[in-house]
Amino acid sequence: QVQLVESGGGLVQPGGSLRLSCAASGSIFSINAMAWYRQAPGKERELVATITSGGFTNYADSVKGRFTISRDNSKNTVFLQMNSLLPEDTAVYYCNAGIVTGWSRAPMDYWGTGTLVTVSS
Repeated sequence: QVQLVESGGGLVQPGGSLRLSCAASGSIFSINAMAWYRQAPGKERELVATITSGGFTNYADSVKGRFTISRDNSKNTVFLQMNSLLPEDTAVYYCNAGIVTGWSRAPMDYWGTGTLVTVSS
């Protein structure tokens, strides 16, 4: 019933910027923490950034100072602003959220299907 859909990926040169979005839809009672993960070619999936329902954020050391995670609770949407992009940022980026659905009071993990970010000169 609940779906997460990412958008905003694409091809960009080193030093450029992209803004990713992830919108949740369906029978949603509330959304707890939201996060962005990424998986680069030949590497394991890694956590990029998290944001709580109250707006507290955490970042991977590799992106701190360059990426900013934010959310719009009225639209059930999380964003990832990516600046000063590096070739090492090339990956498929996945949205993750803890969501309470319908009349439930226990959150469950939901995942988007990913959006590709390619940083290349």
